[in-house]
Amino acid sequence: EPLVSMLHGSFPLAAREAALLALLNLAARHQRNKIRTVKAGAVPPLVQLLKYQDGNMRELAAAAILSLSSDESNKPVIVASGAAILLVHILNSGSVQGRVDAVTALYNLSTASGEPKLVIDSKAVPPLIELLKDCKKYSKFAEKTTFLLEIFSSHEEGRNAIVNADGGILALVETVEDGSSVSMCHAVGALLSLCQSSRDRYRDLILNEGAIPGLLRLTAEGTPVSRNRARTLLDMLRNSPPPKRFTPSELERIVYDFAANVDGVEKAAETAKRLLKGMVEKSMEL
Repeated sequence: EPLVSMLHGSFPLAAREAALLALLNLAARHQRNKIRTVKAGAVPPLVQLLKYQDGNMRELAAAAILSLSSDESNKPVIVASGAAILLVHILNSGSVQGRVDAVTALYNLSTASGEPKLVIDSKAVPPLIELLKDCKKYSKFAEKTTFLLEIFSSHEEGRNAIVNADGGILALVETVEDGSSVSMCHAVGALLSLCQSSRDRYRDLILNEGAIPGLLRLTAEGTPVSRNRARTLLDMLRNSPPPKRFTPSELERIVYDFAANVDGVEKAAETAKRLLKGMVEKSMEL
């Protein structure tokens, strides 16, 4: 607690930096120390340090948030503190190490199982794309980066940011080709989310980056989830969209409505049953 109290603005900058370094050292030694640090109230002053103009202090605070966020019980407190938007600022303007720490901290917070759920500003997308382009696609860092990009692909603002980022779709396609099994799965998931949201808008953009070879390979060599995603995306990238597949309940309703129009409501159930039986027998012959 004395170290945590020294993080506050009433102490000189040198004292705050020394306290921050000491807390980082303690947190690195034992998971229990991370929990104690957060319970002692370290998160609010760390958030204030994330706003600091001094780049070194700001990135030390980001490193501390990263360390503390690795414990599941600390994540809700950090998410609720508003640290995410400040980590995005570092992601856009920090040093290489600061940006790497910011990505890893955002990844940790995004995997929180409880409430509140993390919401990340889409301004994070361009630097995430740049970092993905520069890193080894099979690295652990690429796995974290593509995990975050897959989250962004699930909503319109994030999709726009991916497409508008220089080389955004290409970076995902290259990860499908050269990534680890984890980063491949996230990358193909992001591309699939784009195409599912608007095939007309994204189909050609994905095809133009040469996605087909990597997707074909993924259907044969990927994890079960990756293979399924790659097959679905390949279907959507064909010249004509795949035919709509009805669920059993939808099909029964369509056949029943047809039968009611032909034979009337009283005989609809019997007619529908007969028609469905004939459809099943026909499909088995094929």
